[in-house]
Amino acid sequence: MRRTEVACVAMMALGSAVAGVVPAYAAGGVLLPHPGPDGLVWVEERTGDGGVVSGGAHQGLPTVLTVACEGGGSVRVTMESQQVEVGAFAVECPAGGAAVGSLTMDAGVVLPGSFSVAVDASTETVRWALTVTQPE
Repeated sequence: MRRTEVACVAMMALGSAVAGVVPAYAAGGVLLPHPGPDGLVWVEERTGDGGVVSGGAHQGLPTVLTVACEGGGSVRVTMESQQVEVGAFAVECPAGGAAVGSLTMDAGVVLPGSFSVAVDASTETVRWALTVTQPE
């Protein structure tokens, strides 16, 4: 079963969070590539606050939320499933490159149905991208 891409306004999750720096050439280029067939959501690029809302997730699969950012400052990411916060993390966004943060939630943490992810940027100039995937 494949999901369709939906991009709107919100994002976050529970599990293990990891942050790291990606190569400096990401500055000005694509922050996160298209997630492929496991993708539920792909927000290619936004600046400032924002997020996404999606119409569906599968309870039987783990969920991975990934956010990349650049431009100085930081982003705080939160994810809700059925109006309950299931995860949150922050990513420091370097001025001269890109950083990536990711959170993996076990199967069942994100319930079937809609979910949302919110991105709260420390400044309106922070550039970010996000993906939500459910690897099979």
